[in-house]
Amino acid sequence: MPESDTIAAVATPPGRGGIGVVRLSGPAVPAIAWEWLGRCPSPRRAQLADFRDAQSGLIDSGLVLYFPAPASFTGEHVLELQAHGGPAVMESLLARALELGARVANPGEFSQRAFLNGKLDLAQAEAVADLIAAGSRQAAAAAARSLAGAFSRRVAALAEGVMRLRVHVEAAIDFPDDDVDFLADQRIADDLAGRIDELARLRIETGRGAALQEGLRIAILGAPNVGKSSLLNALAGRDSAIVTDVPGTTRDVLRETLHIDGLALHLADTAGLRETDDAVEAEGVRRARREAEQADCLLLVTDDRDGESPRLPPGLDGLASPRLHLRNKCDLSGRAAGPLPDGSLRLSAVRGEGIDALLERLRAQAGLGAGEPEFLARRRHLAALDRAARALAEGRTHLQDHAAGELLAEELRAAQQALGTITGEVSSEDLLGEIFSRFCIGK
Repeated sequence: MPESDTIAAVATPPGRGGIGVVRLSGPAVPAIAWEWLGRCPSPRRAQLADFRDAQSGLIDSGLVLYFPAPASFTGEHVLELQAHGGPAVMESLLARALELGARVANPGEFSQRAFLNGKLDLAQAEAVADLIAAGSRQAAAAAARSLAGAFSRRVAALAEGVMRLRVHVEAAIDFPDDDVDFLADQRIADDLAGRIDELARLRIETGRGAALQEGLRIAILGAPNVGKSSLLNALAGRDSAIVTDVPGTTRDVLRETLHIDGLALHLADTAGLRETDDAVEAEGVRRARREAEQADCLLLVTDDRDGESPRLPPGLDGLASPRLHLRNKCDLSGRAAGPLPDGSLRLSAVRGEGIDALLERLRAQAGLGAGEPEFLARRRHLAALDRAARALAEGRTHLQDHAAGELLAEELRAAQQALGTITGEVSSEDLLGEIFSRFCIGK
């Protein structure tokens, strides 16, 4: 980042409001303040000031706040102008800041600079955007805890434990003792097992945080004419999908999103799974399977009239996502809606019977039935934890089956690196660009 680079942006949402904020950050901030305001304001004290254009015409009067480096959000000199929040005022203030030597900030660049200057780690920087975008009190509280470092501390503690174990193993490799087999020490196996268990617990909590932040992706699967589209309509509360008695009506993926207690449910109604010679329907079946592979939860719908052991449609092999078996059309089978001993749920999508029980199951699937998540998280965090878990599992296999210290050390290194991508200790320009490009301009 060039030392002469100073950025500016409107930090409040577009539109009209009582207050609007223009924020500047960078080494040229003190010089810009002197030229614009005739002084550099006292640090961290709100002061009244006139904001004028290049011809000394009054743009507005308001409050100015100055945060000298490094005691600021970005770690650089920061100046905030608080004026009346009309679009014309904001545009004029930003234009004047650019005339004085700043440039327009990129999306998320203030938070990115805070990360690069060590004011936040990457997970905390993401929590800034999550707190802004929080759609419920529960999500906002979890994002605030992430911003305060709750998630980062858990990840850092786990990474520290992996690193200590790695150091021990590598020392045993580099300085072998002919009389002692350090890799046969039960404490290494116990320590590794402890890290694996700790990671599994963190993965569960992170999954709950990710579900609250990004929602639950749900694919509705089943043979033609079992009521998948009726179920989508019942959950959405409107006629989103066409419902007919003709098999194969749904050819493409239909999507709906609903919210329960702050949790977003991203529903995908898919084509009926069956063997077909119809090219269009076959493409729909292919898309249904792809949707199922990406889902967090599968709703497998069958016709309750088919008996206690309904024939399942083809194409479900190899799908690892959790499945919830829904026995639909109990209004036609004459049976009562509700949960069954085998874990399935009987319902009637047309009459809405059993829908509340289904929503409760989905809340439990997201982990929200266990209380409020400790922190908010993202799917990239889950992917990193999964990579670390696979590395530790491979390392345990190398230790138990082959006493291969070098391979164990390599898997520990891979696990440590995967954990480092969460907090930003291990990062790339592509990763940072992807993350911060999703922030709003002034943050």
